[in-house]
Amino acid sequence: MNQTRVFLIFAWLMVATLLWMEWGKEKAAPPVQAQTTTESAPGNASVPGVASAPGAVPTAPSMSAPAAATAAPAAAPTVTVTTDVLKLVLDGGELRQADLLRYPSTADDNSPPVRVLATDPANFFVAQSGWVSQGGQAPTHQAGFVPEGGKTDFVLADGASSVEVPFVWAGSDGVTIRRTYTFTRSNYVVQVRDEVINAGSKPWQGFVYRQLSRVPRALVKKGPMSAEQYSFQGAAWYSSTDKYEKRKYDNFVDDGPLNKQVTGGWIGMLQHHFFAAWIPESNDVSTFSLATPSGTGGTQYLIREVGPGVTVAPGATAQTSARLWVGPKLVKAIEAQNVPGLDRAVDFSSYSIMATIASWLFWVLEKIYGLVGNWGWSIVGLVLLIKIAMYPLSAAQYKSMAKMRKFQPRIAQLKERYGDDKQKFQMAMMELYKKEKINPVGGCLPILLQMPVFLALYWMLSESVELRHAPWIGWITDLTSRDPYFVLPIINVAVMWFTQKLNPTTGMDPMQAKMMQFMPLVFGVMFAFFPAGLVLYWVTNGALGLLQQWWMVKKYSEQPAKA
Repeated sequence: MNQTRVFLIFAWLMVATLLWMEWGKEKAAPPVQAQTTTESAPGNASVPGVASAPGAVPTAPSMSAPAAATAAPAAAPTVTVTTDVLKLVLDGGELRQADLLRYPSTADDNSPPVRVLATDPANFFVAQSGWVSQGGQAPTHQAGFVPEGGKTDFVLADGASSVEVPFVWAGSDGVTIRRTYTFTRSNYVVQVRDEVINAGSKPWQGFVYRQLSRVPRALVKKGPMSAEQYSFQGAAWYSSTDKYEKRKYDNFVDDGPLNKQVTGGWIGMLQHHFFAAWIPESNDVSTFSLATPSGTGGTQYLIREVGPGVTVAPGATAQTSARLWVGPKLVKAIEAQNVPGLDRAVDFSSYSIMATIASWLFWVLEKIYGLVGNWGWSIVGLVLLIKIAMYPLSAAQYKSMAKMRKFQPRIAQLKERYGDDKQKFQMAMMELYKKEKINPVGGCLPILLQMPVFLALYWMLSESVELRHAPWIGWITDLTSRDPYFVLPIINVAVMWFTQKLNPTTGMDPMQAKMMQFMPLVFGVMFAFFPAGLVLYWVTNGALGLLQQWWMVKKYSEQPAKA
């Protein structure tokens, strides 16, 4: 197997992978909006601390349709909360709007911030929480909670580390539930604490539920290799037994119901760069479920956790709390939550090996960024480190290619001697390689190793919100978008062309030779639609490889071998 054949195999693998990704995108058609599915009940759950656990957890109310949510302020006054990173609109049971103040929607100046949660029918996405009770009263996410004290506008004051937003519900049986939302500076996590106070004469038993509901967002397609088209969109959850699991919207029904009892864990709705997730306490036992209710905006998608349950005796109190993440997929901030599996919300790949490689690459890239302060130069630094790590293998590759180039005249003589007898020609050429200690497959491993690194880097660059709208130099203002002037793809064509000129071609099949001539152009067109950061990686890798190969050719094949 010579270097040309290895390169062709690598190119074919890349093209096949890209075609497979495109086929997968077309196959995953958007859900039929007219579809209506009955919402499933949460099922049974063993709830700790309940004296007489019921046979089944009561079914939580269905999520409100966008039209109902829009009309809700008349019954439930909304509160506005502004921190240094978030601006939210909520009532006691629902976070209905969340703007990320540090993340503009586009790279344009004066762009409005990204809105993750919203109630308009086209972009409906809300986080809801309420209570259900057997034989008693309870507030739901739709009605019940009101702002305590009547204040409806909260701002995180300069110098303050957090701001608390209180709500209250009072039942006619003497039971009161105080809900407090706590927002912390520079944090995308909202702490939600419920305190149940029973001033009545009978025990009160209830189950808290928390859920995320939305309609699928319309994806913005920016060229045939738009990263958003390939990022995961759907629900995800984590349990200590089955670890990280996820489900696309169009598989909500086809893949069967979800009815999983979990201790701790988390549930979430993921999209490109951003997500929302409910995180119960680590010892809480909950039941996770999925549903597809119908609303005015079409089919909606819901993931819910019900639990834990509490029994509160007369004169006693009980408390339960959870965290709600609403924000970007920031790796360090997510890891700081110390929640098992939450880092998988940064969904680098559906394949665990690729996700692992991508995580390693991002870790290295982040360390380099800490030194140079620019993500583009960090990618260049990453290539340098990979080149250094693979130097022993690549040196053997280029040395082998240089020695093959040196013996091209003798190979040409063998081809002329044996004419069309390809079998004898191949045997004679292998004998020459053996005599001169040339390893024709010495360069296979370094080239093939680039394939998983390349794909992992593609997913890492596509998913990392840290690189979103990140500039490099001059015309490259967003490393996650394509090069607007195709400068890097053109440079890549030139690098590949010069690299071809250094490769030995004597003895190559004429069809292979023609394919090799067109390969730089094929890659140039393909890379024109790739994220600029990925093309920068490939150009840097190719340029360093060209320099190394040129040096090896100069060192080992300055004088052609004589026949």
